[in-house]
Amino acid sequence: MGNSPSFPGGPGGPGGPGGGGRGDGSGEGEDAKKKFEPPAPPVRVGRRKKRRGPVATAKLPLVTPTAKCRLRLLKLERVKDYLLMEEEFVATQEQFKPRELKSEEERSKVDDIRGSPMGVGTLEEIIDDNHAIVSSAVGPEYYVYISSFVDKDQLEPNCSVLLHNKVNTVVGILADDVDPMVNVMKVDKAPLESYADIGGLEAQIQEIKEAVELPLTHPELYEDIGIKPPKGVILYGEPGTGKTLLAKAVANSTSATFLRIVGSELIQKYLGDGPKLVRELFRVAEDMAPSIVFIDEIDAVGTKRYDATSGGEREIQRTMLELLNQLDGFDARGDVKVLLATNRIETLDPALLRPGRIDRKIEFPLPDEKTKRRIFNIHTSRMTLADDVNLEALIMSKDQLSGADIKAVCTEAGLMALRERRMRVNQADFIKAKENVMYKKNQGVPEGLYL
Repeated sequence: MGNSPSFPGGPGGPGGPGGGGRGDGSGEGEDAKKKFEPPAPPVRVGRRKKRRGPVATAKLPLVTPTAKCRLRLLKLERVKDYLLMEEEFVATQEQFKPRELKSEEERSKVDDIRGSPMGVGTLEEIIDDNHAIVSSAVGPEYYVYISSFVDKDQLEPNCSVLLHNKVNTVVGILADDVDPMVNVMKVDKAPLESYADIGGLEAQIQEIKEAVELPLTHPELYEDIGIKPPKGVILYGEPGTGKTLLAKAVANSTSATFLRIVGSELIQKYLGDGPKLVRELFRVAEDMAPSIVFIDEIDAVGTKRYDATSGGEREIQRTMLELLNQLDGFDARGDVKVLLATNRIETLDPALLRPGRIDRKIEFPLPDEKTKRRIFNIHTSRMTLADDVNLEALIMSKDQLSGADIKAVCTEAGLMALRERRMRVNQADFIKAKENVMYKKNQGVPEGLYL
């Protein structure tokens, strides 16, 4: 009972307090018997970089050469300036975008108020700030309202305005009140024909120079002698004698504005459009003075007056009356010369041909032998002729050839040479071409068939 057992690790046992050195030796042996474990692999593969301290980081690298760096700096500064400008432009666009949207919305509202399509009318009279009387080409006059967005300072009598398609309210003003057809009549590019291209007609050329060109270039000569220059000139004669060709030569030689129109263009569909076109024509000619107005085939509107039975014939007569008024009315024409052409002068109204309106009448007869020779030389100067060509035989013939017929003969002879694959025109081509031209001129009846 008095002797108690001793356990390991207990008091007095091995490894316990007061147990002596045997307990320590047994613990070291157990640690040595543990399994060997290899060290963990490195996290980073490769050569380890040397860490730089704060002093090495703050040190700037050595830059060489300095010239390239300076150029690069300037380039970057230019890029920076461009980016600043682009940023400012984008900011400005963002600022003005609401204004553009608002103005576009207002324009759409104005277009809705105007309606589509809009009619074109003429302002006859302004009653007050908000009302006016307008007329259109196809209807009567109307007392209408002027919209508030119309610039009333630009409104004046006889100006062209835009009308609403339902209530005829004035919703706009046409900036150019000139008839578009009048702008088409203006000859912007001078014709290529000159006085040298006209065979003969020396007396006619001299007369037209005295009546048309000289008053525009030297008006002081007529003032010194105490006379007024001619207002208008009419060219008449057989077809193909050079009336239109002489007018082209006048347009080529003068620097004045040349307005060309055919008489049939003055005949319009609606009532009043023909006289209105005549007024616009002479108004534009006066604005562009010095100018020449050439009306070809005047017999389309200038025939003798008679008791008309249809509305179309009465409208043609009203157009002619407006033409008479413009030629010799209360308003002086000034530096506007009128040139008329026709091949039926006997059908024209005597009031149109009287002195004061048409001061000079120039006749174009059929060419004589001398004139024929000059016309043939003009048309054959650029042709390749054979050695057997004798133009005198064609010139001395008794056929009534006009200048247009001679040109047709030369053209037909050239076509016949091309048909036979020849580069030269011989005498037989001219003879056959003349026969063809005369056959067609005599309306298909061969010459001398019924003799």
